[in-house]
Amino acid sequence: MQFIVPNWPAPPGVHAAFTLRAGGVSLPPYQSLNLGAASGDSTEAVNENRRRVRQAIRWPVEPMWLEQVHGVEVISLNDLSGPPTSPPRADAAVGGRGAGVCAIRVADCLPVLFAARDGSVVGAAHAGWRGLAGGVLQATIQRLGVAPSRLMAWLGPAIGPQNFEVGEDVRVAFCSIDAGAEVAFTPNARGRWQCDLYALARRKLAAVGLEEIYGGGWCTYADARRFFSYRRDGQTGRMAALIWSEGESA
Repeated sequence: MQFIVPNWPAPPGVHAAFTLRAGGVSLPPYQSLNLGAASGDSTEAVNENRRRVRQAIRWPVEPMWLEQVHGVEVISLNDLSGPPTSPPRADAAVGGRGAGVCAIRVADCLPVLFAARDGSVVGAAHAGWRGLAGGVLQATIQRLGVAPSRLMAWLGPAIGPQNFEVGEDVRVAFCSIDAGAEVAFTPNARGRWQCDLYALARRKLAAVGLEEIYGGGWCTYADARRFFSYRRDGQTGRMAALIWSEGESA
């Protein structure tokens, strides 16, 4: 089992990882390390895959798995009095030291991890184009409660611009708010656009004053050996971006 460990100057006590698709027990079309319980895979396989990840990266508690809906809702692990009876409906989570493990599941959408430079708070956001356009990154930063200048962000694996074709509606959703976002859209021969999620995320983060940005450059669609891709395969598994901060809960 292999992971991508973010290459960023995270403070002591902050741990993060991004799972790849190999090393699990799920059968096709979810082979093999599928962590998405709502993907159509068997519950037994997903639970075993999560157990294997837990054993490999030694997360302190079970991650807070979310019901992701391509929105902008953010939950704080510090506000939870105990494990919820069902996954919270949200697309981002934040937490302080010892609050728990923030987790985002993806298979083309962009996972963005956040950490305060002093390790006091971390977060994870699910940023497909709808979430990016709607402001999920800005909402996550606001919920972190730390000045953007004191935060760092890591952009995890997502579909790359060479394989992410979108219509005019997607371009308008960004350019009507930020005319400069046009640099993230390249016209193609079919009269549509190739969209660069990484460029859009960087613009959103820089616009609120967060300039310490790492990661980016992968393409989940192009690398079937390492990554699940919904746009490539349709019915498929999910990877996870995970982050937590050690210490006493505030």
